Amino acid sequence: MGPVTEEISVVSTRVRACGASKAHAAMRANEASLARLMVMAQSGDKQAYAALLTECQHWLRAYYSRRIAPGQLDDLVQETMLALHNKLATWDSSRAFLPWLAAIARYRWVDHLRRVYRADECVLEDDLPGQSDESAIAARISLDRLLSLLPDAQARAIELVKIEGLSIAEASRASGQSESLVKVNIHRGLKKLSRLIEKA
Repeated sequence: MGPVTEEISVVSTRVRACGASKAHAAMRANEASLARLMVMAQSGDKQAYAALLTECQHWLRAYYSRRIAPGQLDDLVQETMLALHNKLATWDSSRAFLPWLAAIARYRWVDHLRRVYRADECVLEDDLPGQSDESAIAARISLDRLLSLLPDAQARAIELVKIEGLSIAEASRASGQSESLVKVNIHRGLKKLSRLIEKA
């Protein structure tokens, strides 16, 4: 078994054995193996590069699945994979690989939240008096801490519409806020969350 095949076997077997929900932990335990794949990929080894991309895709799906809506997952993973490809030469082998990958993923996530905020802002301006079909942002784990920093009304509106997926009308009934106020609180809350994430 050659060195590339051995690295692929070690990383892929452990990731698959743990399942998708534990891929992040499996890859963390294999930092050294992933770093070696990256070194080989940087030197032009196409097999190592293909293996590295496969494992990074597993990691990114686990990372983003806790932070965005399922329907947005594939696009954000592909966008981040492209960024990884473009930044391949910038990784320094004297540094850990996974923190470098996580930094790229976090930047793309923040950029995604900015786009969501801008989209919500346009909906608010165009359709404030009526109902909205705004899609949910699943921020189940990482946003829990951030939501606790928002005023209760803003956090509640975001939880009901962006996480639980209720319509504006349903969220209005559940929270006791008017439909217009629900939209305003979502708008203001997402804007503040974006600022908090940028400062994190």
